[in-house]
Amino acid sequence: MTANFVSRELGYEMSGGWGQGDHATREWFRPTGTFRGRFEALLDEMVRLGFEAIDLWNAHLDPGWATDAHIAEARDALHARGLRVASLAGGLGDSRQRLEATCRVAVALGAGVLAGGTPLLADDRAFLVRTLERHELVFGIENHPERTPAEMLAQIGDGAGGTIGTTVDTGWYGTQDYDAARAIDELAPHVVSVHLKDVRHAGMPHEACRYGQGIVALRPCVEALRRNGYTGTISVEHEPENFDPSEDVRANCEMLGAWLADPPR
Repeated sequence: MTANFVSRELGYEMSGGWGQGDHATREWFRPTGTFRGRFEALLDEMVRLGFEAIDLWNAHLDPGWATDAHIAEARDALHARGLRVASLAGGLGDSRQRLEATCRVAVALGAGVLAGGTPLLADDRAFLVRTLERHELVFGIENHPERTPAEMLAQIGDGAGGTIGTTVDTGWYGTQDYDAARAIDELAPHVVSVHLKDVRHAGMPHEACRYGQGIVALRPCVEALRRNGYTGTISVEHEPENFDPSEDVRANCEMLGAWLADPPR
């Protein structure tokens, strides 16, 4: 997950919260003259850490400013490194124009899933569904403030013909003091993407950590995914505000690989 580096452009001193890192990242990657080099450096880091696919945070290729040139350079850089974009993560926006722009980037990069949130789900659901259908995309609503799977199911509704599901963020279920593996079982038919994350404690602040150092039972989450026949992406998520997460992310990836390699329990 490229959002793991939310605080990188601030020198890992993100005192102003997520919005500060979001803004700094979008502005760092926006200039056309430097985009290619900066985006390639980001991808090189993903390859160095052992990944063959990424969950691309939309701050790294903002649909609001992404030109045809930005998108072409991003696509070329991904292809040169053999990296696949499994999903595009972040807010889908609060307007029809922003949604269309987000879908344009996702389709161009071959990302079949949009993971995040949008007020259009409640305010303009019919347009949201039509747009997803037209672009052959699936929207996975990501749980953050929602405390239980029941709240997610209320938003998913009938799933709009398979265009709307959920992106399970295990860390946020930990923050909400809800068993993440149980949440996966309860949401299983609707899970379209997974952000596998550990957190240090229930309740705020939401503080991510290396796998095994927090309160989320991640291996049971992986077992729940396997038990329910999930075949989609499991994204390694760890987004600290005040240090480089690279080595933690590498360790997380290795742990996840080992769990997936073991026979199902």
